[in-house]
Amino acid sequence: MKKSDALNAPFQPESFEFTDPKAVKEIIARYPEGRDHSAIMPLLDLAQRQVAVTGPFGDYPTGGGWLPRAALDEVASICGVAPIKVYEVATFYSMYNLEPVGKYLVQLCTTTPCWLCGSADVVNACTNYLDIKLGQTTDDGYFTLMEVECLGACSNAPMIQVNDDYYEDLTAESVVTILKSFQKDVVPPSGPQNGRIGSMSIAGPTTLEEQAKKAGVI
Repeated sequence: MKKSDALNAPFQPESFEFTDPKAVKEIIARYPEGRDHSAIMPLLDLAQRQVAVTGPFGDYPTGGGWLPRAALDEVASICGVAPIKVYEVATFYSMYNLEPVGKYLVQLCTTTPCWLCGSADVVNACTNYLDIKLGQTTDDGYFTLMEVECLGACSNAPMIQVNDDYYEDLTAESVVTILKSFQKDVVPPSGPQNGRIGSMSIAGPTTLEEQAKKAGVI
């Protein structure tokens, strides 16, 4: 479904209100007086995380964060802008979901560095194991698979993002292990899955070795 279509979909709730007014005030206070519209993006993020906690809406199986149209309208009201200004932001950035997603949103990077390192195998492993296609949600509402552009961890390709965590240096086997862990509601350790430390060479540091030892990296 296109993001713009989701704004008028039947699963939209009639109303939305922030459950943490203190957090809203804190976000607004970050910006100069009269610049409340600068708070649009963090308020949208706050709303999306709230829906992840309070969902689902109606009969749609979801445990993940998304932004109902009513939430966009509420942000527009708080920031003193026309709703279309908030819609423009929410439909432009891929970080905002305008329809329900699974409890675990699995974003699979298929941009060139990941593709060259085997992201196609990772994608196939996910779709085969969960028996859904990209853009779909499992019947139990646990997983949504989403294809995305570069997530900025190219040195550790191929990689995916699950909710807020990155899982890097993946293989078809290791990504299925990660999915199995999430099915048990056990969040596996994030980062490289092949023993790499950060984005360091798999063989260890190639420069600044003494500094790495002092920092306790190796």
